[in-house]
Amino acid sequence: MTTATTRRHERRISPVFLAILAVMAVTGWAVWTDFAASPGLAVFLFVTSAWVVSLCLHEYAHARTALHGGDITVGAKGYLTLNPLAYTHAVLSIVLPVLFVIMGGIGLPGGAVFIEQGRIKGRWKHSLVSAAGPLANVLFALVCTAPFWLDALDGVPPAFRFALAFLAFLQVTAALLNLLPVPGLDGYGVVEPWLSYKVKRQIEPYAPYGFFIVIALLFVPAVNGAFFDAIDALMRSLGVPEATRYCGSQLFRFWQETPEFCQV
Repeated sequence: MTTATTRRHERRISPVFLAILAVMAVTGWAVWTDFAASPGLAVFLFVTSAWVVSLCLHEYAHARTALHGGDITVGAKGYLTLNPLAYTHAVLSIVLPVLFVIMGGIGLPGGAVFIEQGRIKGRWKHSLVSAAGPLANVLFALVCTAPFWLDALDGVPPAFRFALAFLAFLQVTAALLNLLPVPGLDGYGVVEPWLSYKVKRQIEPYAPYGFFIVIALLFVPAVNGAFFDAIDALMRSLGVPEATRYCGSQLFRFWQETPEFCQV
């Protein structure tokens, strides 16, 4: 059986996703035109809705790649509709990452869709299914930063520029965190098919705690500093100044006072 066997309604884009996309478009327009009375609130709504869109695309990439790899059950589970409510772990996939953005300002990887691994044949296909989600974040980051690395910022309003920079920052942090070869993250799913049975058995008892260990390590000053140094280096390579990203994060927190040099 192939992707052609997937019913049409199982691939139809969900109205829920379209509604989120509409919020992103309207609030993006409000940021661009300075229509909103509070630019910070508009930036918050735009970045948050765009972040949820990227989370949906992340999970869709996993599911679509799994479908082509042999798991024809993903359609019946609603994973191909881009509906965030269809995920097995909606809290891990959507709610928790959004809360982390609001509280901590980093792109937290979401929980993976449930893939029937036994239907995926071949180690390369298994690895590709795991890699597809973070790659969606990478592509999203490239789109957000395109005006920067294409040197096409003329005419782009400062508030929109700040919002794009912060949104790209979230994508880069999510991709980098998710590609760590730690159990519970997609990076481990990439390398796991290539590990020996003995090694996998040794790692298995720690698998449920891998994600939480990574989060805890980010509170260690040395680890936190090294991580964000790497993120800032990647952002600079994409043409995004640190100050621009910082102003985006400050506007996003509209409930706090915005630094004077970030005011628009």
